[in-house]
Amino acid sequence: MSGAMARDSASPIYKICPETLWRAAEEAGVFTGAPVDLADGFIHFSTAGQLRETAARHFAGQDGLLLIAVDGARLGDALRYEPSRGGALFPHLYAPLDPRAVRWVMPLPRVGEAHLFPEDIP
Repeated sequence: MSGAMARDSASPIYKICPETLWRAAEEAGVFTGAPVDLADGFIHFSTAGQLRETAARHFAGQDGLLLIAVDGARLGDALRYEPSRGGALFPHLYAPLDPRAVRWVMPLPRVGEAHLFPEDIP
């Protein structure tokens, strides 16, 4: 299977997002991305195994964040797994995100500098 294709469509992919940005997207009915996404030309996501490092590298010390679980199978060919950090394949969405593809949204609290993830995410 090519790195440009979705891998396990049954597993959700995740977006860490400032709550204000996500709530505005819910109101608008579409999420076009955070500033870094807009600059890069795609919406950055992480798999469950990539989340903690993503949070530590890009969101350390930040409050007011949400963890958003997305059904990757609903994103079609616009979702591609591409090499990023250390050659690992990261999910990238080359289209706006329809909030109807979201499985759930929850606060991502912080304890010290680290964020506290749900127990069912490794």
